[in-house]
Amino acid sequence: MMNQLEKVEYHGIKYAEIIWADVTVKTTTFFSPPESSFQFGLLAHDAGFKEAPHYHKSVTRLIDDLQQMFVVQRGVVAVELYSDDGEMLREVILKAGDAIVLIHGIHAIKVIEDMQCISVKQGPFMGLENDKVFIDFKK
Repeated sequence: MMNQLEKVEYHGIKYAEIIWADVTVKTTTFFSPPESSFQFGLLAHDAGFKEAPHYHKSVTRLIDDLQQMFVVQRGVVAVELYSDDGEMLREVILKAGDAIVLIHGIHAIKVIEDMQCISVKQGPFMGLENDKVFIDFKK
C-alpha cells in the first residue's frame, strides 16, 4: 500500500482519517475497524473481476454517533478539526480525489476554490434543528 491512510488523533481519540487521492491498494481494503458504525475503505480489483449479484441483509443497528465523509470531486476545501474544548488541532487541505472521514469532535469547512464534494453520513436526516450544534469560539 502506498501513502497510508492518515489518522488525526488527539489524547488517544481519533478525530478524522484522510484518504489522499494517491493512496493505492492492491486488493479491497477497509480502513475502519469492524466495530465502527461507519465502514469505509477502498475497493480494488483486477480487470475481469466480477462480483456475483447480491444484496445486503437488513440488520437492525443501534448507532449513537454520527460520522461524515467528504470526497472532493472538484475544487479545494480546508477542513478545520477542533478538540472538544475548542483547540484547533489541524487544518486539512483537500483537493479533487481526496477524502476525509470525520469521526469525532468539532469541525468546520472553508472553501478555497469553488468545490463540489460527495458527503456521506448515517441517516435518517432528522431536520436541521437535530443535526448541527454551532459553536462560537469568540467568547
